Amino acid sequence: MKQIGLLSDTHGFLDHRVFNFFKSCDEIWHAGDFGNIEVAEKLAAFKTLRGVFGNIDGTEIRKTFPRILKFRCEEVKVMIAHIGGYPGHYDKSVKPIMADNPPDLFISGHSHILKVMNDKKYNLLHMNPGAAGNSGFHKVKTLLRFEIDGKNIRNLEIMEIPRKTDVEGLV
Repeated sequence: MKQIGLLSDTHGFLDHRVFNFFKSCDEIWHAGDFGNIEVAEKLAAFKTLRGVFGNIDGTEIRKTFPRILKFRCEEVKVMIAHIGGYPGHYDKSVKPIMADNPPDLFISGHSHILKVMNDKKYNLLHMNPGAAGNSGFHKVKTLLRFEIDGKNIRNLEIMEIPRKTDVEGLV
């Protein structure tokens, strides 16, 4: 069993409460728009980090992380893409992958909207953790924590952090 911390769209800001929420996690997954390499470095120093680059990420992040990441966690096929859409509205960059070899768990970011939903067509679970940074239109910063045990994805928890530009962060 692995406990996963999931976030996206930090845009160069990492709230200190992220570390407490992810303290019991085995890995942290970031669905893009880190904003700067310092965010990635702080997360990687804390826990094993997997991630993808987002549309605002510069060269340093793009050299470190791929555009699309596919891997297995326990017995779950995972795919992460920053711009990926959601069931019934997938981005053109991931549609062929969904048609040919869909994952069990598809994670995307970009929208700044927290969304967890099943895709009955491709028999997968889609997660978008929303946005954990201060930049964007979202009113609340959101993070997800969940467990993967064999083929099961369970015990999903959401953390909401009020969005204030004067909140003390680490980056």
